[in-house]
Amino acid sequence: MRHAKAEQYAETDHERALEPKGRRDAEAAGSWLARQEIEPDYALVSSATRAVETWVAVADSADWELEPDVDSALYDAGPESALDVIRAVPEDTRTLLFIGHNPTAAYLAQLLDGGDGDAEAADAMAKGFPAAALAVLEFEGPWDDLELGSARLTALHVPRG
Repeated sequence: MRHAKAEQYAETDHERALEPKGRRDAEAAGSWLARQEIEPDYALVSSATRAVETWVAVADSADWELEPDVDSALYDAGPESALDVIRAVPEDTRTLLFIGHNPTAAYLAQLLDGGDGDAEAADAMAKGFPAAALAVLEFEGPWDDLELGSARLTALHVPRG
């Protein structure tokens, strides 16, 4: 997931908070995930304020009580670095929610997709990955075996609250 829409300016880029629209979109994302019965048992969240606030709005809306792993390495990670962090999640993790930044979130979702999933979702994802976009990917196997092209895109959702 890409974090929701954030304010343009703050003391630092890291401190940019969500705009009201971003908060509503993140809440809509949480509601959508709950309706799809997608509930993470692990969450990796960038340490940037806008990513943490996205997590809080998503989790509150979905009624999750999970504590996220807020990782400062995800703030400026490229796709390969983000993938390394994902590969290190606990091996008993069944459903992971990643909240990061673009272009990394978009590139990572596209690169993980092996191309045999939902063609309509893949076409939509190729056209853009706006704020609060959610790509749902399936992967069989241990997290440390996750490679580019080894997952299957099953849905793309861009919530608008």
